[in-house]
Amino acid sequence: MEKDIFIALGSNVGDRELNLLRAVAEIAKVPDSKVTALSSFYDTEPVGMGAADNFLNAVLRLESSLPPDDLLRELMRIESESFQRKRSSSVDSRRMDLDILFYGSCLIDRPPALVIPHPRLHERRFVLVPLAEVAPEFMHPLLQKRVSTLLAELKDDSQVTKT
Repeated sequence: MEKDIFIALGSNVGDRELNLLRAVAEIAKVPDSKVTALSSFYDTEPVGMGAADNFLNAVLRLESSLPPDDLLRELMRIESESFQRKRSSSVDSRRMDLDILFYGSCLIDRPPALVIPHPRLHERRFVLVPLAEVAPEFMHPLLQKRVSTLLAELKDDSQVTKT
């Protein structure tokens, strides 16, 4: 069982807080998995989306015996069945976005299907702030830096406000 799986959650459509809570509840139902930590919720500016509404973001820690591909399938099922998300190549507003940030120290590079660690997490304040809340000492397996260090070195000055 992998104990250091981190999932980013984001919503900017509808009742954002309810969407995050529902997503956490759905992830908690994933077979052979257990949510072990959840960050606070953060109101964040959309990145790369122009005039979109602000997001509410969080990060959860998961223990699971599912392999990464199966976990990704479960997360995509939650997005589509529970939140009616239709994935597209464009960056758009969404009721729910679930991304695997880390799966322990696994390195997976199969774009566009699965890339772990998430390729841009170290560039995004809206990911690093909640991630640092639940796992400040976790070591990025490629960059060999702690999450707290990545946050301290971050150049992104976008607004991330704890709700």
